[in-house]
Amino acid sequence: MPTTAKAYAAPSADQPPQPTTIERRDVGPHEVRIAIAYAGICHSDIHTARGEWGPVTYPIVVGHEIAGVVEEVGSAVTKHAVGDRVGVGCMVDSCRECANCQQGLEQYCLNGNIGTYASTGRDGKPTAGGYSASIVVTEDFALKIPDALSLDVAAPLLCAGITLYSPLHHWGAGPGKEVAIVGLGGLGHMGVQIAAALGARVTVLSQSLKKQEDGLRLGASAYYATSDPDTFEALKGSFDLIVNTVSAPLPMDDYLGLLRTNGVMVQVGAPPEPVSVSLGSLMGGRRSLAGSGIGGIPETQEMLDFCAEHGLGAQVEVIPADRIPEAWDRVVASDVRYRFVIDAKTL
Repeated sequence: MPTTAKAYAAPSADQPPQPTTIERRDVGPHEVRIAIAYAGICHSDIHTARGEWGPVTYPIVVGHEIAGVVEEVGSAVTKHAVGDRVGVGCMVDSCRECANCQQGLEQYCLNGNIGTYASTGRDGKPTAGGYSASIVVTEDFALKIPDALSLDVAAPLLCAGITLYSPLHHWGAGPGKEVAIVGLGGLGHMGVQIAAALGARVTVLSQSLKKQEDGLRLGASAYYATSDPDTFEALKGSFDLIVNTVSAPLPMDDYLGLLRTNGVMVQVGAPPEPVSVSLGSLMGGRRSLAGSGIGGIPETQEMLDFCAEHGLGAQVEVIPADRIPEAWDRVVASDVRYRFVIDAKTL
């Protein structure tokens, strides 16, 4: 029989999350039930719940940075056991059959993957995310969290970590490469750590210098304020790879001018409005403007193992559940260093 779980749900686009109880399905043969220990707060949670990325069905339980412990396994489960430390990211299933899924690129499932929230599960019911006490998922979409990572620090890796690891890995950040991370927030602070651990020389491009000390501590070699017009002149043609984590429109042509010949600028921040680009900014130096989502299941596991091996993790502020509305307002105001994480015991 289905079980109930405490949760926080947004009742409408203009109301903050409130305590509630939700129903979780019974555990199927290939599924696991996870007792959630921590859930990270991603800006995507807020965009979605506030209807900024399109219509959603309310009430909605968001959260796709989930870390916890397996408390029940289905009869045919082989990948996990009760007591295992596991995580769940932005998706809980995919078709498993298309060309992308067969390559471990479930995030780009040609038939559409099933999101951890604001999606429709195989049972036909809306999916509900990690702002809850438990979740039931197929064993294939539960990631193993290495013992070297504490669960609170690991939770944001399931979105923020893989969102930065995937493009840095794909576009070859490593020794001899000049990499710029635009924005030092929940995403950017992971990008600096990962790019530095991969061996690249890392520069932070932030609106001001107020987080400069943090950026250098996290592994950056240089830090520039983009509010200073001299920055774009001084750094022209400097970078092999730029990863933009900012979810607001930027003067794209100015940033593209910072790329070397054959350089790539990758968007991982998703502004709700369109941005303008002059094609000449791309043609002049055979530059590329690209986008990247999260990673597939194999790459996400690789990222978790990489972070454990290199001692990387999110910088977190753990909060009780009743502070979620306050935390959302602070995320929107960029007033967090660098990720809020909900203690699920307080739901």
